[in-house]
Amino acid sequence: MKLKNLTAYSLLLLSASIYSCKDSSQFTVNGTIKNPGSIKLVYLIEADSTQIKVVDSTTLSEDGKFKFKHVAPYANLYKLRIGSAGGGDQTAGANNVYDLIAKNGDDIDFETDSKDETHTYTIKGSDDSEKIKEFNKISNFYGEKNSKLVAEYQEKSQKLGKQSDSLLKVYMPTFQKNLADYGAAVLKFVNDNKTSLAGFYAATSLDVYKFEPQLVAYADDIKDNFKGNPGVQTFVRQMEKIKPVSVGHQAPDFTVTGIDGKQIKLSDYKGKYVMLDFWASWCAPCRQENPNVVKQYAAFKAKGFNILGISLDKDKAAWQKAINDDKLTWTHGSDLDSFEGPTERLYHIEAIPSNFIIDPAGNIVAKNITGADLEAFLTKTFK
Repeated sequence: MKLKNLTAYSLLLLSASIYSCKDSSQFTVNGTIKNPGSIKLVYLIEADSTQIKVVDSTTLSEDGKFKFKHVAPYANLYKLRIGSAGGGDQTAGANNVYDLIAKNGDDIDFETDSKDETHTYTIKGSDDSEKIKEFNKISNFYGEKNSKLVAEYQEKSQKLGKQSDSLLKVYMPTFQKNLADYGAAVLKFVNDNKTSLAGFYAATSLDVYKFEPQLVAYADDIKDNFKGNPGVQTFVRQMEKIKPVSVGHQAPDFTVTGIDGKQIKLSDYKGKYVMLDFWASWCAPCRQENPNVVKQYAAFKAKGFNILGISLDKDKAAWQKAINDDKLTWTHGSDLDSFEGPTERLYHIEAIPSNFIIDPAGNIVAKNITGADLEAFLTKTFK
């Protein structure tokens, strides 16, 4: 073997030896804070979807260096809090918080400048930490976009006073579009990162009501990943519970007692379109939505649109009064047991208003659509 090749081979062995000596029983964070000023403390915070707690803290060296060594029972989301927990540091940038994802064996290098108001930082040694940084850019972009929009609306609204209702109509479509764009961007990130915990934490930022089908499918895709992480497993179990009553599945049959005391079955509506409308007399958002439901029922009942109202009331008199006051002329039933009723448990009702639109074949074709979205769906269905 030539000397040149021997040297290269020796370096390769040395490199492999160094790598194999890496401590896989814990992870390490080597940090540098430029211009630390009066900042003295750095905290390591465990921040998965089930809990947030400080697991370690350390003091900065005079040149702004710090180090954490921590045993992670599973790959997890952590946060570095720069500055005292009580906010006592006066230096610009104190109490900034930075996300990282770590697992045992990771050797992570972190660097930031406390005077940088953009909170820019670099992180190396953890691909997942790079990805969560990428997600935070998406989140911050749309967050700032909507914050500016809200501030602009509030400024103009104060000048208009009572005439601001018309202004809200101007701004609301833009605000809703921003939310829709944010959801689409996050969903793309989630689906592009199914093998990364960053994708999971991004998924938990989505509204389950709006993105239930996508999140149910995502849970199926990741159920064999991250098995040690309790937050992931809790999410997977939750999605498995609601999967049978998600869009695209057969609506489970049930029997409920009508306001007149007669028994009503979902199967009574076989061959028809029916919306199960879960609501209650004490639910303010439900009562606010009722005029829209009344309007849509009047517009589409002749075309085959039916409604079965399921009340979560316990007080029958209050239930009856709300039906009369809101002029709800469709069929009504209730278990009179709030969220603990068998129908509510069957459909995993955790918040109201909640609705399910079921087609003539008994399949759930839409869920939790209200306002203009309900009108648009019915217009398309019964065109």
